[in-house]
Amino acid sequence: MTTSVFVDAAGVTEGVSRLAKAIQQRHAQAPVLVGIRTNGVPLARRIAAAFAALGLPTPQLGAIDITLYRDDLGARGLPQVLGSDIPADLEGKRVVLVDDVLYTGRTVRAALTELADYGRPERIELCVLVDRGLRELPICADYVGFECKTGPGDHVKVELSESGASKDCVLLKRG
Repeated sequence: MTTSVFVDAAGVTEGVSRLAKAIQQRHAQAPVLVGIRTNGVPLARRIAAAFAALGLPTPQLGAIDITLYRDDLGARGLPQVLGSDIPADLEGKRVVLVDDVLYTGRTVRAALTELADYGRPERIELCVLVDRGLRELPICADYVGFECKTGPGDHVKVELSESGASKDCVLLKRG
């Protein structure tokens, strides 16, 4: 398996800034940003910080843990549940789900199912840093930082300093 840097630290920063600008252009008022654990949460925080850097109102933030909503829960062994932290009421609000990598669509499906437990938002959009294709479900992102064409044996990994990495980057492992 060969590993290469698909996006370096400067690229990650630029990608987050582009995502924030794209979200801002579609929303007159700041939406609620809900990061999917694990790397979606720091990405949502970075997007919110980019809103602030642009002089825009800071969006409300939330975190969602889809562990108990996964369709492969039994196959993954004993799950570690980190918990969700969703703003009190999503009823009628615009929500942007944020994740690091979009692949099969199953994580997003689980997040949509869990979000329904917190009310009925006016609209839910999806924002991802990397879209690697190869969907198994009919799900697509509204906001994409980078597209990376991959094969079934490949792996895309987003490393962020908030998650313990020494530097921000997106790694592509071809295998």
